[in-house]
Amino acid sequence: MSKYKHPVAEASETSPFGSLSPDEFYARHSVSHGSEFITSKHNQNLKLFTQWWTPQQQSAPLKGVVCVVHGYTGESSWFVQLTAVHVTKHGFAVCAIDHMGHGFSDGLIAHLPDINVVVDDCISFFDGFRSRHGLDLPAFLYSESLGGAIALLIVLRREGIVPERRFDGVVLNGAMCGISDKFKPPWPLEHFLSIAAFLVPTWCVVPTRGSIPNVSFKVEWKRKLALASPRRPTIRPRAATAQELMRLSREVQGKFSEVDVPFLVVHGGDDIVCDPACAEDLYNRAASKDKTLRIYPGMWHQLVGEPDENVELVFGEVVDWLLTRADGAAPEVNAP
Repeated sequence: MSKYKHPVAEASETSPFGSLSPDEFYARHSVSHGSEFITSKHNQNLKLFTQWWTPQQQSAPLKGVVCVVHGYTGESSWFVQLTAVHVTKHGFAVCAIDHMGHGFSDGLIAHLPDINVVVDDCISFFDGFRSRHGLDLPAFLYSESLGGAIALLIVLRREGIVPERRFDGVVLNGAMCGISDKFKPPWPLEHFLSIAAFLVPTWCVVPTRGSIPNVSFKVEWKRKLALASPRRPTIRPRAATAQELMRLSREVQGKFSEVDVPFLVVHGGDDIVCDPACAEDLYNRAASKDKTLRIYPGMWHQLVGEPDENVELVFGEVVDWLLTRADGAAPEVNAP
């Protein structure tokens, strides 16, 4: 299990850093932090926010690189940052990018009409970060929710990706392998998405069965912290974005059998946003020889939003999985 407690235990209802400033938080956890804006590959006027964390005391060589992919309406500077710091403390260089329209990045708020653009920008930034730390280091993707589908598209990308730039494994936390029927727009609105997306693509018209924070975070104060982010969108999904997320789910499901990278799935058994049955389907159909499935009964979509004992269980398994693969040790026999 992890030798450090997940930093979310130190957060408050209003700040992921609790009573500390960001600099005090980084110093407390012995990590260095940096950030910069990069330009999107597809739009020179679109600036994307990126950041990274490295161990402050590098008495030992880095164990590897972990590239973080956040979810829809998420960002790299709130809950995700706490997990990034947690992983960094175990000897990894960790980086993350805010998708267009999310966090500090430019773009219409929460609008993702073409996921392939997001995939291209992620690959471009991750390649650059890995080059800075050495392509000989083991490299992994850590993803949450929609980020899981994006991560799968990244590892499935073959054209133009040289072997040394492929990833050595991927962690899929509450991955959007399929959107739950309990959260999708009610019938018949789902079937009119294509019309709305064509006529008014940016219209915030698509209803869902509950707001994402309210059905994702089990612990109330963590739900309040999620809503306290000044950059978390509170609007309904835009028509073209909703259509793209539905399309993406179908695309990813159609490619489950092509997934051959080592992976760890951690998923709440009571997740009503991203269907745990679809994550199980990925596990069953993937060609990967090293694959691990962990469905946690009773847990919700955001596993960091669980009580402390559940957080330590889940993220202890995540860190152990990363350390084992980074060290090149033989993995244990995997089981659902």
